[in-house]
Amino acid sequence: MPASEPTDAPSRPRLRLGIGAAITLGLVVLSAAVGWGILRGQAAPMDAIALDDGSDSSEVTVDSGGGLYVHVLGEVAHPGLYILDPDARLVDALAAAGGTLETADLKAVNLARPLSDGEQVVVPGQGEETAAGVTGASAVGADGTIDLNAATLADLETLPRIGPALAQRIIDWREENGRFRAVEDLMAVPGIGEKLLAGLQGKVRV
Repeated sequence: MPASEPTDAPSRPRLRLGIGAAITLGLVVLSAAVGWGILRGQAAPMDAIALDDGSDSSEVTVDSGGGLYVHVLGEVAHPGLYILDPDARLVDALAAAGGTLETADLKAVNLARPLSDGEQVVVPGQGEETAAGVTGASAVGADGTIDLNAATLADLETLPRIGPALAQRIIDWREENGRFRAVEDLMAVPGIGEKLLAGLQGKVRV
């Protein structure tokens, strides 16, 4: 009887194992590269708008395609106005601006919070006191009203029937959901009902 030809069956599992290991390694390398790019601020925005002092700059129009206009200032590599994806978060805005500088105080900003159209983000430097990375301007207007999107805990506690706990809930809601678009958005904050909102009308603004 002729000798049977050797079969390659034992080698096939090793081949499949080798391909699977290569694919897994490739995915790990790709994930690491994407993560490193975000941390280093290499993620590109949908678009960026150059700002200058020219008299014709106001005539330039840009189709955002449904994106968010976000003005990034402070301790970032490339401050400016950027157009981001509609579901962008603060970390995406900072990445679009080239990443943060070594002098940035990242404890003062919530990198995970969603962004809203028309928002200005100011990344403070270490030792600076700003309103949670939203703006460095005073939250109290000339008319005495308080800007809900810039107010600090102390600012909010000056409002009627707003104590430390409720003031913190307002700030927490702002950091988790983005800017207040209307004073009525306060109704989404736990502990604020129609009666309390009515007492705040004319004392707060967005």
